[in-house]
Amino acid sequence: MAFDFNMIKEVYSNIVKNVEEARKFVNKPLTLSEKILYSHLWDPASKSFERGKDYVDFKPDRIACQDATAQMALLQFMQAGKNKVAVPTTVHCDHLIQAKMGAKQDLIQANKVSNEVFDFLKNVSNKYGIGFWKPGAGIIHQVVLENYAFPGGMMIGTDSHTVNAGGLGMVAIGVGGADAVDVMAGMPWELKFPNIIGVKLTGELNGWTSAKDVILKVAGILTVKGGTGCIIEYFGPGAKALSCTGKGTICNMGAEVGATTSTFGYDESMERYLKATGREDVAAEANKIKDYLTADKEVYDSPEKYFDQVIEINLSELKPHLNGPFTPDLATPVSEIGKKAKENDWPLKVDWGLIGSCTNSSYEDLTRAASIAKQAVDKNLITKSDFGINPGSEQVRYTAERDGILKIFEDLNATIFTNACGPCIGQWDRSDLKGQEKNTIVHSFNRNFSKRADGNPNTHAFVGSPEIVAAIAIAGKLDFDPTKDKLINEDGQEVMLDPPVGVELPSDGFDCEDSGYIEPKEDGTDVIVNVNPKSDRLQLLDPFIPIGREIKDARLLIKAHGKCTTDHISMAGPWLRYRGHLDNISNNCLIGAVNSFNMKTNFVKNQLTGEYAGVPDTQRDYKANNIKTVVVGDHNYGEGSSREHAAMEPRHLGVCAVIVKSFARIHETNLKKQGLLALTFDKESDYDLFLEDDLINFVNLHEFSPGNQIKLELKHSGGSKDVIKLNHSYNQSQIDWYDEGSALNLIKKENL
Repeated sequence: MAFDFNMIKEVYSNIVKNVEEARKFVNKPLTLSEKILYSHLWDPASKSFERGKDYVDFKPDRIACQDATAQMALLQFMQAGKNKVAVPTTVHCDHLIQAKMGAKQDLIQANKVSNEVFDFLKNVSNKYGIGFWKPGAGIIHQVVLENYAFPGGMMIGTDSHTVNAGGLGMVAIGVGGADAVDVMAGMPWELKFPNIIGVKLTGELNGWTSAKDVILKVAGILTVKGGTGCIIEYFGPGAKALSCTGKGTICNMGAEVGATTSTFGYDESMERYLKATGREDVAAEANKIKDYLTADKEVYDSPEKYFDQVIEINLSELKPHLNGPFTPDLATPVSEIGKKAKENDWPLKVDWGLIGSCTNSSYEDLTRAASIAKQAVDKNLITKSDFGINPGSEQVRYTAERDGILKIFEDLNATIFTNACGPCIGQWDRSDLKGQEKNTIVHSFNRNFSKRADGNPNTHAFVGSPEIVAAIAIAGKLDFDPTKDKLINEDGQEVMLDPPVGVELPSDGFDCEDSGYIEPKEDGTDVIVNVNPKSDRLQLLDPFIPIGREIKDARLLIKAHGKCTTDHISMAGPWLRYRGHLDNISNNCLIGAVNSFNMKTNFVKNQLTGEYAGVPDTQRDYKANNIKTVVVGDHNYGEGSSREHAAMEPRHLGVCAVIVKSFARIHETNLKKQGLLALTFDKESDYDLFLEDDLINFVNLHEFSPGNQIKLELKHSGGSKDVIKLNHSYNQSQIDWYDEGSALNLIKKENL
């Protein structure tokens, strides 16, 4: 039986009633996204919500947290005054495991190095009724898909790729830890009602093309910010033909176009997957209300009437793609990548091929890649690149080992890493490169920002399907097109690789000796959670002091040039070890952002000394002298991960406002939650008015209210001034967070 089955039955018992009630106000056919949203309102439907405008309170069904973000989320929850989480919640240990030698050795090392953190998470989970998945159990999103996701449900998670659960017909949304804490504490979760993009899939995948190529194509169409504020809803005969895990792959990487989430309507592939993963009971309940787990027929018949944007992709014509380097939306058909690489001087030699991550680590993914690897063995080919595999879960790994799939990879000298994120998030001790050599890797991950995998800014990372990655790793050349190019085997013969063949679900079923799940105590009041005050990994939180309604003579900390993702604001990789220690991790604050005044990273002018220094050190000096500071940025500021550290670090160090041309959704919310001002330029060109030595005054902050512009005075060193107008998206509840110092402060106040 499924986890939390009674909760699922309750959701299904209410969904019909809630949707039909919503119809009275919406007065039009409903998309799947709308059915899920309206059936999860905190209060009964009383109006039709305007997409992209109305803030709405929702009641998610469950929460999932990964170990890096869970530390801060649970540290915050401990301050909320609650004895138990209000909704089913899980913690998954998948981020703090470095890939180096292979699964066995790496897991031993992780348990040694991060034992303090794992014990903390396990004890807190036990105390507050949270399900705990120990290190090695698997990657959070694959484990959620296998165990917790269900059609028509709503969940949030402290990771941007929570959206993976859309492959099982959920509205699953990545959030910051403070959002998760609200829901853990039994409070509503607020979201601006999303716009909805419809993607119609026709035709059928064939040859070398896979589900991964669908989202690689969509990323090329929408770009990294084209899905911001939107749910992407896939439909059409091509959608129904995809496997459930293939749907998960597409939804997962929807995070790379900024989408709030992506989803598919309930169909036979989802039913098959539910049954294969031991959830026949969920499938039976879903089958009773099928019509409420997909859009109304009129929507899919006339999508242009009901979606804000419609994209159509013919799967029969879709080609295999590689996206990159340095951005996941630079989409290129594999057949054209060689030409583009030569034009841009991208290294053609491929040093590594990496398969796995939360995006592509299912049983089907491994079998498709293994079918290519088996051909290499049979045709006497030797891989020209290093080869690494990250299975998605212990269930997938165990079953793949049982069925001989992992042995095929090992016959090609592939390294089987732990069931964890590894290189995808910078947890990769890459032994073949020591400096900042220019090089190329290919992987089936979702993200390929500069320094993302190995910390090297000159690593050109390209994103492709597992089978394309396998083929290119065998060839060792970026410009290898397996659809038409031949290889020379060890006998000197020309051979071609045949198209991949995969197995959707194991014919003998999934199997596993130890899933890695630890159930919490029914009553955890006697569980003691200790944090050593001398620890450099964990630190109890102090409440933030309100910034206040008067900000005068603030200084500019940094004006960031160009792309500034959460990786630029708060790097992952080796910094993951400090995710539970706010002061220590604040030493990476904005060290990856490019200073527009000198085009250098981590090199800003301290206006108190006149000297240039690192961003965190400079900011700590300002804080010690009680000087507030402002950060200025470009478009889509905070793109990427959900990590709230990117908001908490500036707040902790004394930044009072972040002013940008546009925000990525999750990061903007995170800034609001931590009691910071998140503002956007009324005129984007005003970005240019900020000078390095300006004094900054907030003219009318005392009038801070919904819809009211904020005026900012820039006092330049020469005596001149500029007054600019700034916009914000705060509603009154969010302004209350600011006035109290943070959303958590308000929760504590209300629970007293």
